[in-house]
Amino acid sequence: MRAYDIIYKKRNGEKLSKEEISFMITGYNSCEIADYQMSAFFMAIYFQNIDDEEIFFLTDAMAHSGKILDLSFLDGPTADKHSTGGVGDGTSLLIAPILASCDIYVPMMVGRALGHTGGTLDKLESIPGFNVNLDIEQFKLVLKQNHFAIIGQTKEVAPVDKKMYALRDVTATVESIPLICSSIMSKKIAEGAQNILLDVKTGNAAFIQKYEESKLLAKKWFK
Repeated sequence: MRAYDIIYKKRNGEKLSKEEISFMITGYNSCEIADYQMSAFFMAIYFQNIDDEEIFFLTDAMAHSGKILDLSFLDGPTADKHSTGGVGDGTSLLIAPILASCDIYVPMMVGRALGHTGGTLDKLESIPGFNVNLDIEQFKLVLKQNHFAIIGQTKEVAPVDKKMYALRDVTATVESIPLICSSIMSKKIAEGAQNILLDVKTGNAAFIQKYEESKLLAKKWFK
């Protein structure tokens, strides 16, 4: 199996198997597949799209690129929230403590960039001295003590997503609906939350500016 053949296949609009998608993700995570090949793979997906089954295979491979956190040590329900973002979007900073006050544990792993809007991580890092780089054990301790914890991605949890997102951010493929779905859900699955709230925004100041695209993303997430 070669990356070239898989890229060629998707470029021509053919469906990829679970093994082919896993090969690309595992190879990129281990640095056996180069950035330029993964960039081509992203662009092929951007233009040719992938179906729901391929999205499932992609999400599963990304989620299992690292550890799946076990939060069974917590004595209550767990929930996380994801927003598609927007300029000035600070809903995560409000929702996490509100849920925590209701005895719901909120393990929240957030990202940066999101095109022109900036991510939650960027907003938190603007606070002097705020540490978003906790390791897994520190993350669990803060979560246990405070009922919520917000951190950036780690090397242990869905590590390939961090590499993939950074590459998408500089190759104009961030807006791909299938890649958005797999990126977000792989992190949420890997962090172990029992419940997930999805906040899909639309508008000039949002990451997704067309209503129809927001509807499509929401429908993909709930399939």
